[in-house]
Amino acid sequence: MAANVQPVLILGAGINGSAIARELVLNSVPVCLVDTADIASGTTSFSSRLIHGGLRYLEYAEFDLVRESLHERTRLLRLAPDFVRPLQLFIPVETRFTGLLQSAKRFLGLRLRKNEKPAPRGLWLVRAGLVLYDLFARDRSFPRHAVHRAADAGVPKVDSSIYRWTCSYYDAQIQSPEQFVVAMLRDAFKAAQENGTQFSVHPYHQAALQGENVSVYRCDDLASGQAKRVEGIPVAKFKPAAIINATGAWVDHTLARLNIDSRRLIGGTKGSHLLTPNQSLRKLLSGGGIYTEAADGRPVFLLPLGEMSLIGTTDLQFEGAPELAVASKSEIDYLLQCANRVFPNLSLSEDDVDLHYSGIRPLPHTQDSTPGSISRKHQLVEHSNSAVPLFSVVGGKLTTCRSLAEEVTAKVLRQLDIQVRSDSRQRIIPSLDSQRDESNDVERIADTALPIEFVRQVIRTQWVTHLSDLVERRLMLLYKEKLTAGCLRHLAQLLADESVISQSDVEAEIDSTVRRLRSHFGKRVIGINV
Repeated sequence: MAANVQPVLILGAGINGSAIARELVLNSVPVCLVDTADIASGTTSFSSRLIHGGLRYLEYAEFDLVRESLHERTRLLRLAPDFVRPLQLFIPVETRFTGLLQSAKRFLGLRLRKNEKPAPRGLWLVRAGLVLYDLFARDRSFPRHAVHRAADAGVPKVDSSIYRWTCSYYDAQIQSPEQFVVAMLRDAFKAAQENGTQFSVHPYHQAALQGENVSVYRCDDLASGQAKRVEGIPVAKFKPAAIINATGAWVDHTLARLNIDSRRLIGGTKGSHLLTPNQSLRKLLSGGGIYTEAADGRPVFLLPLGEMSLIGTTDLQFEGAPELAVASKSEIDYLLQCANRVFPNLSLSEDDVDLHYSGIRPLPHTQDSTPGSISRKHQLVEHSNSAVPLFSVVGGKLTTCRSLAEEVTAKVLRQLDIQVRSDSRQRIIPSLDSQRDESNDVERIADTALPIEFVRQVIRTQWVTHLSDLVERRLMLLYKEKLTAGCLRHLAQLLADESVISQSDVEAEIDSTVRRLRSHFGKRVIGINV
């Protein structure tokens, strides 16, 4: 352990906060990780679930970001093969030459004229982007991009009356970023045990800063989306060596709660997605994904995800509390229209939507009125007016979580006069499936194939606090087409058996989960009418 170093307090247990915690622990720096909600319950769980270089960032001349993202994509495919897997993407193209002038304007940082209708990106423009993408990737394990005619074999059968060509390339997909975060934290615990470093994780807790000291308190049930501190004896109290504010879309809210005066840092935009079990769409995707344009020029993905297909995303200015973001009817209609334009015989409707979700991107605050042009590159802001060294992470994305963590760790350790001795560049992120030994367990959770003993191990080792944690983020049951009341009751009873909740709270947990699934995700539980 670094000599005489107090723990670094990390606020936010999403993809970035957890990656930073792991990187610090690898350098034998003690860490206390705190989140007012569950692990990975914010923006991390509401993304498009892609590990990608950001093809469209090339249009905004963000070459460094694309290069970094592509290198990290390659690294994650090697280090986390149980979570990150290759995905072939197809881009339907309407014309040969259109979009060149508007793309040049974006590249030069010029705004389109007011009321200027976006032109579809033509074949020349798409191919130019894909050539650069291949060059920046330098990844020989992936095939280079290709151009296909609409009738070619193995190519999704998009509307040939609109799309004359289809370009294909490879990126990667992470179906369960929530479980990826848990795996990183479990690996951090392993590293902490190996090098004798203090490491603690506190979901559903809140940190209060008093001068140079921090107290960590438990929060009450967050079904309402509002964190309320439970007064009493704190579970931890210490003088942190530094504080890292990695709360994503909540960065400004967190600074205000810590009484830190700061300019506005976050200007997040709302991104909504929907999932459909429609098997016709799944068959049309041919095992890959579609990367298309909506009528307003916004990129939209149609992707396989588990048993269903994911369609997303929107990009709207948002000023409300991030935890209250919910996909609107107009956003759902927008996404359905995009899918139906690509596949006109599909005729998707709201009846085909099993669930929807919406999250706020933690983008930097800017005066730019065009959400798509806001930079996706992360920033680290130091607050010199804090009694404790305090840094806020602005931006960041799933793909670059590891490199962001490495950068933040290097800066914080310089502040603490500690030398960087280790990094995660070659460290495998182990699978969570090692917990799933089905050889001696024939009992299953009601209406699922989940072994009971496996679920018990998840509850014991993955920081589960509420039934919603299991349903939404540990067992990923939210993304199963048929979620039943019997399953919820069985899981809630296991939580009581494991003393995570009291027996008297079983019914309240079920009720709270059912209502949240309906109001926040539009998800119905079979056997319960709400």
